[in-house]
Amino acid sequence: MDKAPVIEVSHVNKQSGFSLLEIMVVLVIIGMIMSIVAPNIMGQQEEAAKDKARLDIQQLEDAMNMYKLKNKAYPSTEQGLEALVTKTSIEPIPSRFPEGGFISKLPEDPWGNPYQLVSPGEMGKKVDIFSMGPDGEVGTDDDIGNWDQENK
Repeated sequence: MDKAPVIEVSHVNKQSGFSLLEIMVVLVIIGMIMSIVAPNIMGQQEEAAKDKARLDIQQLEDAMNMYKLKNKAYPSTEQGLEALVTKTSIEPIPSRFPEGGFISKLPEDPWGNPYQLVSPGEMGKKVDIFSMGPDGEVGTDDDIGNWDQENK
């Protein structure tokens, strides 16, 4: 019997991958998508910071109401919000102060500044608790306080 001839098949080495043109097209598409998405994300970040400030202010106001419930008066402006964390030595000294305070520590606003207290309040509330906002200055349009909590 004759043997059938053996045909050797050589494998052609074809390189696979992306060409420079294909990579450039993908980068242009990603750039276009980012130019649309990035402004929306940045706007959301600022709104999230304002929402966090409003939430912190609400929690501080709740702690302030507990302070008043136990001591029949709010802390003064001089005592500040620190009176919620540690028993103050500034008059009027609270008669009933829980171990650990009314809150464990004072939060900072999203811009790294302390929250402010004005007692008695000047904006139609018993006490004003507020953040100085992104500019860090008191009395500007970007201040966020408990006086506008009902509107948000």
